[in-house]
Amino acid sequence: MKLQILQENLERAIGITTRFASTKAQLPILGNILLSTKKSKIYISSTNLEISASVQIGAKVEEEGDISIPAKVIADLVSNLPKETINLESEKEQLKISTPGFSSTILGMDPSDFPTVPNSVNDSKSVVFSKKDISECLNKVVFATSTDETRPILTGVLFILKNNSLSLVATDGFRLSRRVVSLKDYKGEDKTVVIPKSILGEIIRGVFETDEILFNLEDSEKQVTFGLSDTVLASRLLEGEYPDFEKIIPKESNLKVTLDKEEFFRAVKLASIFARESANIVKIKILKDSIKISAESGQAGSQDTKVDAKVERTDSGDFEIAFNYKYLEDFLRSVSGEEIKIEFINQTSAGVFRDTSDSEYLHLIMPVKI
Repeated sequence: MKLQILQENLERAIGITTRFASTKAQLPILGNILLSTKKSKIYISSTNLEISASVQIGAKVEEEGDISIPAKVIADLVSNLPKETINLESEKEQLKISTPGFSSTILGMDPSDFPTVPNSVNDSKSVVFSKKDISECLNKVVFATSTDETRPILTGVLFILKNNSLSLVATDGFRLSRRVVSLKDYKGEDKTVVIPKSILGEIIRGVFETDEILFNLEDSEKQVTFGLSDTVLASRLLEGEYPDFEKIIPKESNLKVTLDKEEFFRAVKLASIFARESANIVKIKILKDSIKISAESGQAGSQDTKVDAKVERTDSGDFEIAFNYKYLEDFLRSVSGEEIKIEFINQTSAGVFRDTSDSEYLHLIMPVKI
């Protein structure tokens, strides 16, 4: 392999791929990145066996070839080189790097030992998403995934492709988020898969310079690939049976409350000061034209905050329900509109939380017994 490449292009590609190199001592090759050339392109790839990344960039390629080299070494070295043309040349399992006034030799490994990493996406089988739209959708569901590795299926987001729409669902057993987006041009089969939140988090980060994302499911490989301009991210799919979430979504309600998001958020934050020392519990009491948010601590004290609200109910009498304040805050951070609506059946059923500016977004939070 012999080529010339601009420092800034190489640094960006290595910066992306190094994030997915592994430090597992039992598999040293996973701590490397793979450099491979084809015609006027160089592909820089990495994998931790869960997620892989491959970035293609233009280069002046004199001789094609490939080599696997330690990710951290090449990343630290390239980031400190001046912004000018870099010469790369491999010989056996060594990579020579040079610029005017600088030269270095990095010891690599046999590239044939490097796992196979997708470096392209099948356009004809892919669904095209607006990056802006899919990022907004993911921001409304990813936070509700579980961190409990004993139930791995809940650590991912459920993708349902059906009836020209995509539904994204996430739950940790205590709350659930669902966001639906229309897919006007989708001609493929109905599919249901669970994708790890780790790769979805990379898409949300927004470091990729693209307006569109290609989304492709490889059934035979049990893998999903995302095409983001010059970068391909791939991940294994999570296997297992996802809970039947439709059963827990209330079909009706006895009580509806509409209120200002910022006012409610402020009240929850005030209550959290005292709730932290009492199992994170905040109480919500429904009044005639307002709600009262309260919390108390045996050590710190107590507080009440009233927030004006539009209350619609089919019965009368006192109604008080308790929630974990952290779940309320997470939902409120995801809301893009100015008002929210909360629907209740009773004190033991999940509260249904909605963003009034987004009819396709639904969030459930299970109450805390008091």
